[in-house]
Amino acid sequence: MFRAGKGIEVMSLGVESKSRRYRVGLIQMKMGPDPEANLAAALTHVREAARLGANVICLPELFRAQYFCQREDTRLFDLAEAIPGPTTARIAEVARETRTVVIASLFERRAAGLYHNTAVTFHTDGLVAGVYRKMHIPDDPLYYEKYYFTPGDRGFQAVDTAFGRVGTLVCWDQWYPEGARLTALQGAETLFYPTAIGWHPAEKAEFGVAQYDAWQTIQRAHAIANGVYVAGVNRVGHEQGDVLGNRAEGAGLEFWGGSFLADPFGRVIAKASHDAEEVLIAEIDPGLIEETRRNWPFLRDRRIDAYGGITSRFLDLEPSLSELK
Repeated sequence: MFRAGKGIEVMSLGVESKSRRYRVGLIQMKMGPDPEANLAAALTHVREAARLGANVICLPELFRAQYFCQREDTRLFDLAEAIPGPTTARIAEVARETRTVVIASLFERRAAGLYHNTAVTFHTDGLVAGVYRKMHIPDDPLYYEKYYFTPGDRGFQAVDTAFGRVGTLVCWDQWYPEGARLTALQGAETLFYPTAIGWHPAEKAEFGVAQYDAWQTIQRAHAIANGVYVAGVNRVGHEQGDVLGNRAEGAGLEFWGGSFLADPFGRVIAKASHDAEEVLIAEIDPGLIEETRRNWPFLRDRRIDAYGGITSRFLDLEPSLSELK
């Protein structure tokens, strides 16, 4: 065994892990125009997940508001708050009350003009276990996140909790195998991806099924390649970024829900609907991680001596100008 702060004990992955199991609660929820009402609803969902037996509970990305990145508006920076701050205090309180680990994605005001999309993990006593700032920031139609968020500077992280070692990344991070790998290499048993992803209504009929399938497939691939559990925790419902008395123009976004948990073999062992709020409960079995990695020893067979190029933006194969002379 090894210790993780304030007397919290966890067991290292190995023989001891075979008898250690715990449950995760994935909260798929709708967001309305009132941030305070959204926070109150989220806390109610956390209590419900705990009542259903969850030990580690994850909320969706930026759950305090409708997805405001559908437009660029300086007034929306008023949604951000410091960490620690009023929202973290409320979440810490419910973590203590329910004796659960809670993962919450927040709009962080770090300093004047400096903001992050940040996920905070709370211990069962309400103390902060980890603060992760979203590393990959998208800039697509109706997903104008580069306007609001500075890329993370705390790196990829895994943290010890009373139930197991977990890693948290955020939404757009889920498309990048490097982030999943670096988090898994720190011993994370489960990767959580709080998410806000959906369909452009005009594209749904033609591309909707394929888009969701790609989203789920890439995360299942992280589970297989790293021999870990992976949880995608999405919001649900149609939104136009209705917040602070304003909304984005156009048809908005339909968030596709479909939150799920994949096991180390890539099997989807729990999945939510595409159109309803749900509290999804599923079990984590560290013994299955051990068993899967023994049969698929990808970590053993990695050629760490041959991956230097991964830190390059692109490996140009064209001859250099000096070679052309």
